[in-house]
Amino acid sequence: MGGLVELFNDGGNFMWPILVLLVVGLAFVIERFVTLTRASVNTRKFLARLHSALHEGGIEGAAAECEKTPGPVASILHAGLSRADKGLQNVEKAITNAGSIEMAFLERGMAVLSTVIVLAPMLGFTGTVWGMIAAFDAIKTKNDISPAVVAGGISQALLTTLFGLVVAMLIQVFFNYFTSKIDKLIIDMEESSVELMDALVDLEEKK
Repeated sequence: MGGLVELFNDGGNFMWPILVLLVVGLAFVIERFVTLTRASVNTRKFLARLHSALHEGGIEGAAAECEKTPGPVASILHAGLSRADKGLQNVEKAITNAGSIEMAFLERGMAVLSTVIVLAPMLGFTGTVWGMIAAFDAIKTKNDISPAVVAGGISQALLTTLFGLVVAMLIQVFFNYFTSKIDKLIIDMEESSVELMDALVDLEEKK
């Protein structure tokens, strides 16, 4: 740990904004992880329970099943069921509107992670340029190109680049993971809404 602190200090002032980006990125990583974990349910099992509730308790029974199930899939289906008495067209419209809201909720914070991924290496490269300028200034001042003169500036340049790239790669891994989770949830929402519409059509035909 002490070695990391020493390397951080050796990196110069540009290490601080990169550190801030790391802290902000990790904060959003934790928030997204908790939110997406809570949003994920076993969609197959939920739909099986929903079909049973729909056949046994009708629209009210299915809506009650959605209410006690967490996640965006249950939320959009509940929105549709709440409009079931106004016709299938209104059900479909309600599901579409609720789906747009849920997608925005799922993708909240992803723009911040994307910004961290872009800015961290850019700040690192800027620190590199600054370090190289310092190294050449040292050469100019000392009128000497010995390794001892330029080593500090070059070391600072390499450390800021390294730190910026490490931060970007770390956040990128989580970003890709969250993107795959969100894509799966969106597919689940689409498939579930189609199944609900089919079930409601069958229910209407039986009446």
